[in-house]
Amino acid sequence: TVTVSTVLWAVLSNRYIWLVLGVMLGFGFIGWLDDYKKIKEHNSKGLSERHKMILQTLVAGVMIYLTYEVFGLDRHLNVPFFRTWTPDLGWMYFVFAWFVLVGTSNAVNLTDGLDGLAIGPIISTSLTFAILAYLAGHVKLAEYLYIPHVKETGELAIVCVVMVCAGMGFLWFNTYPAQVFMGDVGSLGLGAAIGMVALLSKNELILVIVGGIFVLEAVSVITQRVS
Repeated sequence: TVTVSTVLWAVLSNRYIWLVLGVMLGFGFIGWLDDYKKIKEHNSKGLSERHKMILQTLVAGVMIYLTYEVFGLDRHLNVPFFRTWTPDLGWMYFVFAWFVLVGTSNAVNLTDGLDGLAIGPIISTSLTFAILAYLAGHVKLAEYLYIPHVKETGELAIVCVVMVCAGMGFLWFNTYPAQVFMGDVGSLGLGAAIGMVALLSKNELILVIVGGIFVLEAVSVITQRVS
């Protein structure tokens, strides 16, 4: 639904649209492999954590290379509330971008444990980034609000709003008792898409605030695993 609606309504000459769709479909395919293996193979737990991480790293690596090497997106990190402090991370930005993509994708996946729990924050986070992406793509509004201006990112608002509307339709059938489940194909794909929008609009650190539930869920699961 997200892919078809975006292709119908977005400006397809916009390179950022294809980066977000590419990340979403790539991570979604990894999730599909995991779900398919669980369903078709008796007593299977799906892809191993190692294989899943390798595949996610490959997809993220290709998209990050296209973003910063081919398309030449700025590698300065914008720190919220400190508009004059924008450190240049250089090659370390590749590591940071990988962490944002893979971390967000898996954090959404970990949140998908109760009926309606994951899609709710996805809707609110996507709506917030629809506004942020539009503002970042508008020269005068970005300058007025002291936020980084990134040319052509305004079109990403289309993808974000599509995710909001698709999420609302999904939520109707995913509330308790759920009739349909997101699975890894949905959580990994949508999580990666949100992470990519955050990277392209230069709002990576704001993602920690906006997607706070995902962060708390990830920290909770990591704490439980360690203990």
